[in-house]
Amino acid sequence: MSYLAFKGAHAGFAYLTLLSFTIRGIWMLTDSRLLTARLTRIVPHIIDTALLVLGIWLAWSARFNPLNEPWLMAKIVLLLVYVGLGSVALRPDRSKAVRTAAYVISLAVVVSIIIIAKTKPAWPLA
Repeated sequence: MSYLAFKGAHAGFAYLTLLSFTIRGIWMLTDSRLLTARLTRIVPHIIDTALLVLGIWLAWSARFNPLNEPWLMAKIVLLLVYVGLGSVALRPDRSKAVRTAAYVISLAVVVSIIIIAKTKPAWPLA
């Protein structure tokens, strides 16, 4: 497969991740039992793993170094923020208000990651 094919697959998994998280967030807000379904707990991890593996492969094959590419470092930092906030948003051991706030902020973070990926600004956090 070519670099562009892997890049397209990575982008596709990014959108699947956003879609999956949005749906699970709606289920959290509506107290749906679907949030605790077996597939709901497994499929997002498969999607996210594929996204991460493809991202690492793309960075490696293009010889991108996060220390030399501010946009890539910003994506990595924001990814960690997204994972942390997403975990708070989807775990039932927090209040609905805290989970809702974490959900809304994590959606903004993941959208920011996608914007950075598309624009690759010289200083993405400015």
